[in-house]
Amino acid sequence: MTETYDAFCDLLRARYSCRAFRPDPLPEATITQIVSAARHVPSWCNAQPWQLTITRDDATERFRTALLDAASSDAPVEPDLPWPTGYSGAYAERRRTCGFQLYDAVGIEKSDRAARKAQMLRNFALFDAPHVAIVTSPAELGPYGAMDCGGFVTAFTLAATALGVASIPQAAIASYAPLVRDHLGLPDDRLVLCAISFGYADPDHPANGFRTERATAEAIIYWKD
Repeated sequence: MTETYDAFCDLLRARYSCRAFRPDPLPEATITQIVSAARHVPSWCNAQPWQLTITRDDATERFRTALLDAASSDAPVEPDLPWPTGYSGAYAERRRTCGFQLYDAVGIEKSDRAARKAQMLRNFALFDAPHVAIVTSPAELGPYGAMDCGGFVTAFTLAATALGVASIPQAAIASYAPLVRDHLGLPDDRLVLCAISFGYADPDHPANGFRTERATAEAIIYWKD
C-alpha cells in the first residue's frame, strides 16, 4: 500500500501546467487511454456530467485563430458561470506568485505591460498545443455538475502525465463561451466550463522551467475534536 501511495504522490508531483507544446499530434489511442482512465472519478449520483469536445489537426488551428481574434479585439467576455468576485489573502498571494514566476521564467519585467499582455494571449493560442479538450456539463446540474467536472479534469491531467503527455487546464477559454459553443457546434443546454490544452511538452521552453508551490497539509486541515 505504501508503494502505491508513493507512486501516486510521484505522479501528482510530476504533473504541472505546461505552457509550451511541441506541434506533434497524439495518437488517437493515447487520447482514448487518457479519457478511459479519467472517467472513473466520482460524481454526484453517478451522473458523470462531463463531456469532451477534442480538436485535432486543422480543427485545432481554426479554433486557435478564432480564440486569438476574440481575445485580441474588444469582444465581450461572456462566461457561462460567474468569475470569482475577488482573490484575497493567501489566494491573492498564490495567484500573484504564480504570475511572477512565469514572468521571471520567460524574462518579462513586471512593469512591461505589453509583454505581459502578449504572454496572456498565449492562453488563447492554446500555448501551441496540437489538441484542446473543451469540458462541458449540463446546465441543469449547475455548480455541482461543474464541481464533478473538476474531478474529471484532475484525473485527465494525471492520466496524461502517466502516459508522458503534458497538459494545462484553462479557465480563460470559458471567457468566450458563446464563441466556443458556436464555433464547435455545442448545444445550448451545456455549460462551457474550461479547456484542457494537451500534447507533448517542449522541455526547452523557459515557460516550462518553473513549478508552483503547494500549501502544506497543516495549512489545509482544521481538526475538530
